[in-house]
Amino acid sequence: MGVKLVSACLIGIKCCYDGESKINKKCFELFKRGKLIPVCPEQLGGLPTPRAKSEIQKNGKILTKSGKDVTDNFIKGAKETLKLTKLLGVKEAILKSKSPSCGCGKIYDGTFSGKLIKGDGVTVALLKKNEIIVITEAGL
Repeated sequence: MGVKLVSACLIGIKCCYDGESKINKKCFELFKRGKLIPVCPEQLGGLPTPRAKSEIQKNGKILTKSGKDVTDNFIKGAKETLKLTKLLGVKEAILKSKSPSCGCGKIYDGTFSGKLIKGDGVTVALLKKNEIIVITEAGL
């Protein structure tokens, strides 16, 4: 297995929007064995931690619950993450499910109601477009 990217929150880094982590034991074990490179696209896009919860809207914009447009930050973070994959020759990533950046297959619907819909986060969409294989922590 070659080295993969991983959402930093999955290995215990407190970089989630709420200032917490979402540690996953399998990801943490792979990281300890040197198999994973942690990344947080939202931080790479210039967003602070903690930060307002954001969701992708039907029009493709990414807004915080209060209505602030953070689309440019998410796009910048996705581009920086892609740059990292290219610099390191990474072909696969394990990213945090449901996130507006890292969600793969399912994301929140943009209403901040907890409802999930089919779709990918901004970073996942860009990575897939560039032939990077993406799975969520649930796929391990």
